[in-house]
Amino acid sequence: MGAGPDKLETPSPLIGVLALQGAFEAHATRLRELDARTLLVRTPSQLSDIDALVIPGGESTTFLKHLDRGGFFDLLKTFVEQKPTFGTCAGAILLAANVVHPHQQSLAALDITIERNFYGRQNDSRILQTPTTLPGGPLETVYIRAPRITLTGPGVETLATRDGDATLVRQGHLLAATFHPELSPDTRVHKLFLQMVRDASTT
Repeated sequence: MGAGPDKLETPSPLIGVLALQGAFEAHATRLRELDARTLLVRTPSQLSDIDALVIPGGESTTFLKHLDRGGFFDLLKTFVEQKPTFGTCAGAILLAANVVHPHQQSLAALDITIERNFYGRQNDSRILQTPTTLPGGPLETVYIRAPRITLTGPGVETLATRDGDATLVRQGHLLAATFHPELSPDTRVHKLFLQMVRDASTT
């Protein structure tokens, strides 16, 4: 009997990077280095094209201004409730259920309370070796005007800490970091997110 037709390969998930401001190019570059397919997301209609999303650092209030058009905020809120999303720094603020110092609107998807700009101004930036439950020992973490997670809900897993405060957390299909993993040569956080995306695509 002759061989049957070649089996078509399922394309790998497409990872969007919200490209309204901030270090979105660094995230996209890191993801491509890990052989992921990426799309820079600038319009709400592009959310329907992607399987997962990274919300980068930047200024969270500026993000909100950009999202206040064309139903972008509401569509993004629906997306993050359903599909894998990774927020870093300002992205973590946008994902948080509760934002303080001062209070601010958010997507309210991740059961954490987060305090904006806790770690000071730009010149207070730090590169630290952070305790983590990820395999491979301490995690290099880059902090730039970083927020602080002050409270985590019962369904939130803490994966890394700084001075006892959570800095990397996961809740189901959501991942958030108060630091900038895209600025470190340590790729473990992005690898974790890509594994989360792959796991979600098979369920």
